[in-house]
Amino acid sequence: MALLYEAPMHPYRMQQLIKERGKDEVVNVRQRASVYQTVDRLQRLRLITPREKVREEKWPERTVYELTDEGRRTFREWMKEALSTRAREFPEFPVAVSLLGLLTPEEALRQLETRVAALEDEAARIDSQFARAAAEGLPRLFLLETEYQRATLEAELEWVRAVVDDLCMGRLTWSEAWLRQFSEQPTSAPEGEEQAMT
Repeated sequence: MALLYEAPMHPYRMQQLIKERGKDEVVNVRQRASVYQTVDRLQRLRLITPREKVREEKWPERTVYELTDEGRRTFREWMKEALSTRAREFPEFPVAVSLLGLLTPEEALRQLETRVAALEDEAARIDSQFARAAAEGLPRLFLLETEYQRATLEAELEWVRAVVDDLCMGRLTWSEAWLRQFSEQPTSAPEGEEQAMT
């Protein structure tokens, strides 16, 4: 919808622009069919409509789509909400971190060291993408989501390195016996509940 907000176009052009602008870093369009499926769904919802059919030499006839008035309104409302409201997301990594004690400290250290290396590789890849985009003169407006990804990646990398350091230095450690002892301790009653029980 964002691309059609800019200008009417056919799905193949949408896919080209997504790749040219690096939007495939934040939108899963690995397969061309996914763009066409999205276009079909938006058309069924009456958020987009065919505008015309065009035929360029050597290419089959293509349908150019445009946003409907409802599509423009829906897109603007989604943008406002997505930018202003923090959505509750549930990525896997924090879940795994919450269960770290189920591994030994040595196992946890090895896995987190592997994650540090992967995060460093990803940071280098993003940095080279920035350099390439700058050389091609791509405006910063089209790189903001990559800047955000790089900033969040850097924060994660800093945190994981700190945990790795604490594991290496023995400042963070546990054992199966300690976990068992900790889980067998009675939990304290929530505030207010204790008074009600007495």
